[in-house]
Amino acid sequence: MSTPRIYVDDAVTDEQSELWFAEPSGFIPLPLTSLLAKPGSPEAEAMCGAVAPLLEAAPSAWVRQQFVAQLALGQQMLGALCGFGTVHCSLGLHRDDVGGGGQPLLSLFTITWQDTPAAPRAATAARAVTAPDGHRRVAYLELPCGPATVSETLRPPVTGSPLPRLPLLQVHAHLPHPDCKRLAVLTVSSTAAARRAEYRAVLEGIADTVRFTDPLGRCPNALMVLSGERGRR
Repeated sequence: MSTPRIYVDDAVTDEQSELWFAEPSGFIPLPLTSLLAKPGSPEAEAMCGAVAPLLEAAPSAWVRQQFVAQLALGQQMLGALCGFGTVHCSLGLHRDDVGGGGQPLLSLFTITWQDTPAAPRAATAARAVTAPDGHRRVAYLELPCGPATVSETLRPPVTGSPLPRLPLLQVHAHLPHPDCKRLAVLTVSSTAAARRAEYRAVLEGIADTVRFTDPLGRCPNALMVLSGERGRR
């Protein structure tokens, strides 16, 4: 069996970040800074440069318009996530090897910070799954980074939403920060609800790698993405 390759993201030196985690292969981090950059900024100009070849390769003006519209919709959705404290977002693409005929499965992995009342970390983790959001299959874990809870929710389709008319499975890991005043919420979302056990295993694997102190001893605050295929911030 070959040893998986691990890539250390440049974000390990970013002192504005506040946790480390490992992201398995199959997840592609989305460049939030570029996608949500203000018009005219260097990041926005770089994004335009990256998109330009795709627009030029479009077979017709209608296809270009559709691409621009979908990109704008994606930016709007990512902006809404960031407005709720999301600091990392990755698109997951995996092959359904469990009775799915190898069909592709799409998912979204996010990390979101939530402020919480000051309390012991175990109490905060337990309280996170008592909200009226329909949390089920709740498990209390002791991870290397501290106490945590893992839960699942199944949300019905939203009327008028551009998303597929399928129930949305969300698996959450709630990890209280050592300052006892905030919570890191890791979530994997997918419309492939039948694969809940597999997605839960993926999320629990990621949560097990989370650290609130630098595992490499390089800087006081950073976020590191490790991936079997690639790592980006």
